[in-house]
Amino acid sequence: MDEERIKGAVAAVAGTRATVRIDGRRIGVVVDASGLDNQARDALEASVRMAATVPDAELRVVVTAERQQRRLIAVASGKGGVGKSTLSANLAIALARGGRRVGLVDADIYGPSQPRLMGVEGIRPEARDKVLMPVQTPYGVPLLSMGQLVEPGRALAWRGPMTAGALGQMVDAEWGIADTLVVDLPPGTGDVQLTMVQKHRPAGAVIVSTPQDLALIDARRAIDLFDKAGVPIIGLVENMAGYVCPHCGEVSDPFGSGGAEATARAGGIPFLGRVPLDIAIRTASDAGQPPAADEGDRAFAPIAAQVADWLSRN
Repeated sequence: MDEERIKGAVAAVAGTRATVRIDGRRIGVVVDASGLDNQARDALEASVRMAATVPDAELRVVVTAERQQRRLIAVASGKGGVGKSTLSANLAIALARGGRRVGLVDADIYGPSQPRLMGVEGIRPEARDKVLMPVQTPYGVPLLSMGQLVEPGRALAWRGPMTAGALGQMVDAEWGIADTLVVDLPPGTGDVQLTMVQKHRPAGAVIVSTPQDLALIDARRAIDLFDKAGVPIIGLVENMAGYVCPHCGEVSDPFGSGGAEATARAGGIPFLGRVPLDIAIRTASDAGQPPAADEGDRAFAPIAAQVADWLSRN
């Protein structure tokens, strides 16, 4: 066999990613696929096999990859109904529009809503070698959600260990080149939150609350959970903050005003901004068209910019 020709042919398609060893009629190639998504990895392997194939020779190609280091952003709230899932979806999209490679994990096991928010209801993820493959969405943010794995309307009566296992499968899925995972946590401070902070260790947490006192009481509990676990609080978002009448233009505050900002100031944590109580956000979200995907988005892009800046500085 012409050893130099084989090595040259492999180098022509794989560059420095491939190492060739030849022993008699046996050809071994080790390919480093670190940082490549599944499609690129498969294409590289196919090209290497074609380049290294020699008649009557035994060819073995091994593809390796270093585990991608990803940073997790936990989006949490002390109670339900404060718009945490909507904020998570739009934050992920806005971060992706800002240049980050983002995936979205819907860890709200009992109330998964991300498949609808992201416009991929009814599409089930596939698995390769028992590893889940995230579903691609129209907004450049791959998604995994328990809502993709169970029948619509079916109650998920799982105990803590099962929910923790499901969360682990989603976080450890084949996220390809994603460098950031936004994790939409369920409300409260229970098993899923504890598993997240203890096993998967978020880089930081974004807390979502409405301005009303009852929501802020629970938001403080969520902040306390992350503080005790040593997970930094990226900041607090005040959702449903003010309603502008579409007919007369008058601004009202059905949930109060400024409570989240005051809580952030009192706790010494950043205040990331307000998202208004806007029927346009609600209707777009129900239709699977997150407002952050729109060029004219002014609600979520400033929040994402602050989160991206925090990630860059930490």
